[in-house]
Amino acid sequence: MDEQRRARSEAPSGPRASHHRDLKPRLQTEFQAELKADSLAFALLGAATAVVQVRAGMALPQALAGAFANPAATPQARGAIQDVAYRAMRQLGRSEALVAAMAPKAPDPLVGALLAAALPLMGAGEDGPAPYEAFTVVDQAVTAAGAHPDTVRAKGMVNALLRRFLREREALLADVLQQPQARWNYPQWWVDAAITAYPQEWQQVLEAGNVAPPLTLRVNTRKGTVEAYLEQLAQAGIGARRIGPSAVRLDKPVGVHLIPGFDSGLVSVQDAAAQLAAQLLDVHDGMRVLDACAAPGGKTGHILELADADVTALDVDPQRLARVQENLDRLELSATLRAAGAQGRDWWDGQPFDRILADVPCTASGIVRRHPDIRWLRRKGDTLQLATLSAQILDNLWQMLQPNGKLLFVTCSLWPQESEAQAAAFAVRNRATRLDAPGQLLPAGGAEQDHDGLFYALFQKDA
Repeated sequence: MDEQRRARSEAPSGPRASHHRDLKPRLQTEFQAELKADSLAFALLGAATAVVQVRAGMALPQALAGAFANPAATPQARGAIQDVAYRAMRQLGRSEALVAAMAPKAPDPLVGALLAAALPLMGAGEDGPAPYEAFTVVDQAVTAAGAHPDTVRAKGMVNALLRRFLREREALLADVLQQPQARWNYPQWWVDAAITAYPQEWQQVLEAGNVAPPLTLRVNTRKGTVEAYLEQLAQAGIGARRIGPSAVRLDKPVGVHLIPGFDSGLVSVQDAAAQLAAQLLDVHDGMRVLDACAAPGGKTGHILELADADVTALDVDPQRLARVQENLDRLELSATLRAAGAQGRDWWDGQPFDRILADVPCTASGIVRRHPDIRWLRRKGDTLQLATLSAQILDNLWQMLQPNGKLLFVTCSLWPQESEAQAAAFAVRNRATRLDAPGQLLPAGGAEQDHDGLFYALFQKDA
């Protein structure tokens, strides 16, 4: 309880008043600095450019795409930029608190982002030991600062702050870790929501979201067995173990195109929790199935791997729907794709479905370890807004379900308003019979819980 009180503390949870940001109307995020692509400085500056855009409201994958567009960015350089950026996102609350404690006034946005990219590299963190020597990080951060017009005048400050952190690390951390946002690396409202929802497990849930996720694969059982694939991995010198009916977790992540059999459709990348969806849906050959909100298509592919069904994959975003088609092509499977919103009916031919998978929009709080920028992009009010939209989608899809058919409600949220409360209210509104399903899965770490925080509720429409 003492930890809960401290986490809910009314003490300042962020930078002091002089550190509130006044973003420039135009950052030179497209500037291409003359740095060696294989240098840490290049990776730091690329990551900082992505971080500053996340702080301005852009999702991290889109921000990184801009950094990757630099002609000098080799595949190795893009990998380094991505690694540094993801580390920065997972420790952003702590890094910003450290900068606020050391700097007399708030640095310009890109300077602050550069420091937020550098600080997590200077000591052991949730992701493991420090990846670089601390003095190398200082040197390369200063080099990066000197290579960009938005940061060049702050070279001295970058050098001074990072060196001060090295000298006073223990005292500085002891001070800033009194702030919940720095201690947990989440906004205060997120910490409060976790405590309210999970009074016993909230610390493990928050900590799990700060650790890089494992790489879990789904073996395509149309093309091979899990046992045969594990042997193939062993022959390639890749350690792995089976963790589910079709799930294999690699001991160490590798690049997707280095995964044996990936390009030929033998396996797909899919979290262990997400692999439960197709199994719970209980699809049989010949059934008419709707995968609503289908992109990027992992669950669509899994359904078709398990049964010869007539599947419609629906998604509101045509570009994301194209990714569904790419995944199906790789797996050599086919489905009918429809670009439309699941809350409407313009796309529907009026023929009811035997099974409906409703992976509805949500805050994505349960997959924050894979998308660490989400915590900084979401706002407290998003939960109610998204829950309202999801309720509309569920009620609409229920009308398209065949009597005796099943609807599987899935969300990747940790917040009960979007999961259990939503499921209970849906059952009452629609007089739906609720069947056995896992409910809320918590990403609490450990070998058997090393999965995302998904929620499952299964309903049957009575004849």
